[in-house]
Amino acid sequence: MKTVTIEGQLRTEVGKKAARQLRSQELVPGVIYGGPTEVTFAAPAKAFKPLVYTGEFQFANVTVDGKSYTCILKDLQFDTVTDVLIHVDLLELVDDKKVIADLPLKYTGTSKGVKEGGKLVIKIKSVKVKTLPKFLKEFIEVDITNLDLNGNIRVSDIASQEFEILNSPRIPLASVVMTRQLKQVEAAEKKK
Repeated sequence: MKTVTIEGQLRTEVGKKAARQLRSQELVPGVIYGGPTEVTFAAPAKAFKPLVYTGEFQFANVTVDGKSYTCILKDLQFDTVTDVLIHVDLLELVDDKKVIADLPLKYTGTSKGVKEGGKLVIKIKSVKVKTLPKFLKEFIEVDITNLDLNGNIRVSDIASQEFEILNSPRIPLASVVMTRQLKQVEAAEKKK
């Protein structure tokens, strides 16, 4: 699992004035919760870039005042005008405590429907799961090899004993739709 290392400093003052002062120094205020104690900290905006601007699921190893916390990204806040990161919420991973996280889906294989001339349409790129931290992984692999033309793979088709998927089981993840060209060929064959 990829891990981003962030060096932070403990925040002693909280509130709007203190947060504005930190942001003027190009520091992003943040909070680590979920563990035995809540930790308020600030870290350079550049340190968060590999964690925030990626589609991958990864851990954050945050060091504040010599203590290290293994966390996952839970929430972000951006300035509505400048689109600059202004706050980060991180969830500390505790071994025996289940966490809820969004895990990306990785589609593998070439479906039967695509080989027949259909077009693969990805409908969902991640699913929300509830699991112990030891079962968190970079992505969930979804095999689409048996996906037929006009067929769907649904959330219920993802099998795993390690985590509980919180999305509705009926939601389609991906489908193979008929292309316009394939419809025209089929219509021409019916006319014959």
